[in-house]
Amino acid sequence: MLIHFRNSFADLNEAELQLANLRLSDYLEPTSSYLSIIELGLYESTLKIYKELTEQGIEPHSDQWKAEVECKLSRHKEAMNPRLFPDIPPNRYACFYPMDRRRGEDKNWYQLPIEERARQMNEHGLVGRRYAGQVKQIITGSIGFDDWEWGVDLFADDPLVFKKLIYEMRFDEVSAVYALFGHFYVGVRVPAAKLDELLSGNLPS
Repeated sequence: MLIHFRNSFADLNEAELQLANLRLSDYLEPTSSYLSIIELGLYESTLKIYKELTEQGIEPHSDQWKAEVECKLSRHKEAMNPRLFPDIPPNRYACFYPMDRRRGEDKNWYQLPIEERARQMNEHGLVGRRYAGQVKQIITGSIGFDDWEWGVDLFADDPLVFKKLIYEMRFDEVSAVYALFGHFYVGVRVPAAKLDELLSGNLPS
């Protein structure tokens, strides 16, 4: 599994082309790929903004409404810039899996009021916070880019943390009722600069 973080799709494509030009590519056969962008869950902030604009009497989805929302969210994005453009964590193990939110006839995440989605996501986040310091999580959005809606990257020094975290999260409402998961991929993280050491058998275990 090759994980690339780049600032643009053009930069990502350049990385793919560079890989394709390596002699190593003669021995690689792509079996899957995933394209997404890093995003942050801003349910709480969005609810607060919507409430403020409604109290000001601004018509929802009007040009003024859209401009105010964009302005306020931009300030949040500036404060969260390190989370939007993170370095790949140095932890020894990596885990990746794609996921969807259920949207069938019986249960449909997208038909829930935003207040209810925010409540469930807050409970979901509380589980993750219990593992702070043990695992680093990076969420990417892929609606319109890939078959799944989100990708989840986890990094930790102990791979058992992945199992514990994901298992515990299965019991909160947003996962138990509305989550669908794709294939899970887990492996030892090796920086690209040390790939030659890995292939030659000289990388410390």
